[in-house]
Amino acid sequence: MQKRIILSLLVWVMASSLVMGQKIKYKDLFVLLSAKQYADAEPFLKKYLKENADNPNAYLYMGLILEDKASRVDILRETERYAGLLDSAVLYFGLANKGMTEKEVSKNEEYYQMYNRRDMRTGKFGVKHSDVILDLELRMKLKDRARMAKTLKSQFSASENSYKKALRQFALIQARYPDLRSLYLQADDSVMLQLRQLAVTYDSCHIHFNDYKSTAKQMGKIGYNQDFDPQDILDFKRELTPADFYADDIKIQDFKRWALGTSEVLDKEMKPLRDKLVARDIELNKLQQQVKKDSVSVRQELQLLRSKGFPELVRIDPDPLPLQVFRMKEAEIEFGCQVVENKVYRDSASLRFQVEALTKEISAARKLDSLAGNLVERDLEKETENYGHYVKTAYGSTSVLKSLIRGTKEMALREIIRREDVIKRKGEALKWIIDGSDSIPLVLPAPEASKFKPLALVEENFTSGLMFADSVGTGYFYTITPSRKPAVKASFPVNARVFKKRFLPVTKVLTAQDEQGLVYFVLTFQETKMQEKYQATLAKIYKVEGLAWSVDLAFDQVPVEISFLKESSELSVKTKSSIGEFFLITINRDGKPVK
Repeated sequence: MQKRIILSLLVWVMASSLVMGQKIKYKDLFVLLSAKQYADAEPFLKKYLKENADNPNAYLYMGLILEDKASRVDILRETERYAGLLDSAVLYFGLANKGMTEKEVSKNEEYYQMYNRRDMRTGKFGVKHSDVILDLELRMKLKDRARMAKTLKSQFSASENSYKKALRQFALIQARYPDLRSLYLQADDSVMLQLRQLAVTYDSCHIHFNDYKSTAKQMGKIGYNQDFDPQDILDFKRELTPADFYADDIKIQDFKRWALGTSEVLDKEMKPLRDKLVARDIELNKLQQQVKKDSVSVRQELQLLRSKGFPELVRIDPDPLPLQVFRMKEAEIEFGCQVVENKVYRDSASLRFQVEALTKEISAARKLDSLAGNLVERDLEKETENYGHYVKTAYGSTSVLKSLIRGTKEMALREIIRREDVIKRKGEALKWIIDGSDSIPLVLPAPEASKFKPLALVEENFTSGLMFADSVGTGYFYTITPSRKPAVKASFPVNARVFKKRFLPVTKVLTAQDEQGLVYFVLTFQETKMQEKYQATLAKIYKVEGLAWSVDLAFDQVPVEISFLKESSELSVKTKSSIGEFFLITINRDGKPVK
């Protein structure tokens, strides 16, 4: 801050000297120069040099100021100014070099501290005349950089102008046809010539740009690092604007690729296209009849048919009407295949399998509905003008095709609604185990009205918790079966003083089972102490016999894990203290802790 104030005062004093016509002292001016306050120092240095033509250091700094100015100039947008500043800088560096003597450097060493360095032979710091001369000779080579800057701009402009020419050539082709399909249908030899010219012009753009990049690499830092990012022309009628050649990522339209691709389509692909469309429609109708009449899945046949695409048509029209009709028919075939394939799941006792099967059918029906809906929204009267042969041969008229599309969409909606109703009913049934008049919830948290409060829920395996007929809980355990009818169930008493409804928020359950699923253990416990212990109830349940026993336990630390010991048929309970220590307690096969 203090240095800035001193420099500001110095500028004010020197400005006063200019106004009053007083002589500027170089030692005062050098304070600004050495601090690289070039903007403030430049007017004073110019005045000083008018009056003093024998100060090499002043010439050196005038060159540095001009070089610094050039470094802030946009080399492409202000090329002449950039080159002019460098030429002027070289002029001043030459004047400095001409007057730079041993005597000058030694006498005014404080002005050349930028060259101060340690002598590797003597180890002493100092300024050498040879270092100053070497630096000046290097800086005078900026003349070459100024010349290269003009070459750089010439190559840059040539590339940009070639691209603009290609843009105009493409615009002439655009103006000639209303859309890409019309171009392919109506193109003649003159269009082929235009396409070849367009490709040549685009190549010229790349050649000039590569020259520009090569020159830029030789020059080093120029403030730009552009690269071409060619974009495929996907919309023939989109109005194209000139590319920003000053941006790092120059998005240009790939006119050559488009021109060559268009020429190839005109030469090789247009003639056989119309018959191929009609043939595909007939093949899809045959597959559809196989699904409906024979109730067989034809996915493999459909996949094989799909693999024979229409790349030539997609290049002409990114969203062609015939291919959308084919996709709708394919979706209807897929829906029929899904219904055929799902027969085994619909007959299954597993509610989940039934729901999954219906969900797949709905997904297929929604796809069909979406595709048919897209076709309903299209202007078929206008689009069929370009596909008259296909529509007339396959359907007879546009009105017949419209009727087919509307009927397909209505069918898809009916199938979706019917299946959604069934899924809603079966999906609700998946959330409960039905045990006589009791419904045991399989969701967390359980509905408030349910007397069953699940504390452990292992998906598609088992659930355990507390049942509250009143304020005191009873433990329960149910295995979860696909039909939601329990294969194993048990009700067991728990510590009536501990496991009350109001303590439910601090009540937890840990479970374990053997590898065969023949025996289960349920440890119901509280996370807070009661009577200086963590109270718990442990229940052992056999798959066949049901409840073996239920015992109340108390632990010094909170339980965190239980595991079944296969070799001894005992249960290991891991507990954790408040300071993070772990302890193991073994429970024998009769439910008693092993001392």
